Amino acid sequence: MNRFVFFVLVSIFLACINSGCGGPSATANSPSNAKRYDFKGKVVAVDKANKRATIDHEAIPGFMEAMTMEFPIHEDWVWDELHPGAEIQAELVIDSSAKDPFWLEKIGIVAIADPNKPQPPINENFAQIGNPVPGFVLTNQDGKRISFKDFRGKAVAVTFIYARCPLPDFCIRMSTNFSDAAHKINDSPELKSQMALLTISFDPENDTPAKLRSYGLGYMGKDATELGVWQLATASDTEIRKIADFFGLRYEVDPNDKTKINHSLRTAVIGPDGKVTKIFAGNNWTTAQLLDALKKATGAQGN
Repeated sequence: MNRFVFFVLVSIFLACINSGCGGPSATANSPSNAKRYDFKGKVVAVDKANKRATIDHEAIPGFMEAMTMEFPIHEDWVWDELHPGAEIQAELVIDSSAKDPFWLEKIGIVAIADPNKPQPPINENFAQIGNPVPGFVLTNQDGKRISFKDFRGKAVAVTFIYARCPLPDFCIRMSTNFSDAAHKINDSPELKSQMALLTISFDPENDTPAKLRSYGLGYMGKDATELGVWQLATASDTEIRKIADFFGLRYEVDPNDKTKINHSLRTAVIGPDGKVTKIFAGNNWTTAQLLDALKKATGAQGN
């Protein structure tokens, strides 16, 4: 798979949606005030189960630059015809009030995938599966220096956020899923002895230990005073970049708004031996799936 598939700066896109930006090709849809843009691109990957396709698309003048990212597609007929390598034209619909704030419709396949050309293997788990996590050093919400080596003997789930992130489907969803998992693990002595959760901020300038502690407790509930198995941590910019590169996370400060960080999403599960066992790309995973991956990493079966 093209290595840029998961280098998805979707937050740029969503920020543009929320700010109502538009371009010369946009037309208003009066019932919902949706905007529509001519769209062309090549299919990179297809997720039929979740009705999404990853597409390397051309620039949309006045709206967004060319990039590779994932788009919802609601039309059922598409999934029998859409294959990696196909070239399509469509309408990109933007409606911040809808369940999906953006999607593709009126799909037209202008060039089918070459059946004689072998498709590159799709590795949804990237190349880090089975690799040991280096001994990165961080500072947690209590001001304590920690390392991935401190989690040896337990399965640990790791995700990435920054506290000021305003997008409900990005950091907010990651932190909600982790706090839900923390409650379930904290309530089970057996799970608590086998699992841990770690959230890493890639905004060390603003996400101090005290702020991370307050942030985590806010997700744990109104009267929460302890995080239990959940730790939140950060490190120097240099160290965070090394960690992000290892897990395949990409992030950069928004050039138009220095308070925002455009980033991809990455959540990983590390086994008790310190080796990566699972990587979730994007936000299409649930707390139950995360707990199941943690249980499998410990050798436990079932939910």
